[in-house]
Amino acid sequence: MLRIESLSITLGEFSVRDVSLEIRSDEYFIILGPTGAGKTVLLETIAGIYTPYAGKIFLDNMEITAREPRERNIGMVYQDYMLFPHLTVEENIAFGLRQKKVPADEQRDRVQEMHDLMEIGHLAKRYPGTLSGGEQQRVALARALVLRPEILLLDEPMSALDGRTRDKMRRELARIRKVTGTTIVQITHHFDDVFALADRIAIMREGRIVQVGETSEVFLHPVDTFVAEFLGISNIIRGRSVREGNIARIAPARGPAFTAASSVTGDVVATLHAEDVILSKAPFESSARNCLPGTVTEIVPSGSTVRVVLDAGFPLTALLTRESCRDLDLKQGSEVYATFKATAIHVMPVNDRE
Repeated sequence: MLRIESLSITLGEFSVRDVSLEIRSDEYFIILGPTGAGKTVLLETIAGIYTPYAGKIFLDNMEITAREPRERNIGMVYQDYMLFPHLTVEENIAFGLRQKKVPADEQRDRVQEMHDLMEIGHLAKRYPGTLSGGEQQRVALARALVLRPEILLLDEPMSALDGRTRDKMRRELARIRKVTGTTIVQITHHFDDVFALADRIAIMREGRIVQVGETSEVFLHPVDTFVAEFLGISNIIRGRSVREGNIARIAPARGPAFTAASSVTGDVVATLHAEDVILSKAPFESSARNCLPGTVTEIVPSGSTVRVVLDAGFPLTALLTRESCRDLDLKQGSEVYATFKATAIHVMPVNDRE
């Protein structure tokens, strides 16, 4: 288990401030945040590249804050892989073992183990410059894993890969985690990585952790507008909430009121995922409490789905399949009804930063 207590460090314009975090053994943990949030600084401080001016780091209840990187049993793979161009694949993998003066027989066995695990034995005599991006990543992972780290840190490991190779590497990372039992902490900007790999996630902003939780919990219940916007939640509606029995009635600054399953009152921000909005030509008969008339203002195709933006008195976005959009014969100016459940709405009080 990795535990971080009140960690603070500043490096030029990048900083980490008062970060406390606990990462469980065998967990796949992903850190998200905009450029400049301090994600890489945090990872490098965990690895021991930098020493914080405040706070502590513990690995399995042993403090490692002041330990040298080589004494931490933590591996790290950067987005550009940082392979030694003058060494072959097998020499790159064995480099850390040689530095630790591991006996030659054990070096050979462990390098062979990595060849098998990463399926790169056929590349053993090749040099990094002759490898594809996916092959280089496999070698970089092997070089880190051969040292059998307790924690593996991945800094945007798939940012340079094409979509098909990225999908393949996600499956590989899931397999490696399962086979080795290594705790993995990854930085990424790709939400597909999050949904495919993460047990839990953390959102960083301006050097601070603003939310931690299971992936579904964070996406369904962001703590503030920044998190909601960063996660790409389409419908973020500001208004005033009044309690009415077991529900809340939310009146936006413009447009009709709607209901939410919430106890939050006063000035609020309500979020609603686009996939939770159902469109129909006539009022939709269901148990959903909210059914608002609207006019289509924009239709944005994206792969197999279509994003439909309405003017319902306030902007409202729905996510439909192409087939559904075609069946409804939607076009700009179409009159439709938007139906959504009160339980699909997440309500947050307005805080000082919003």
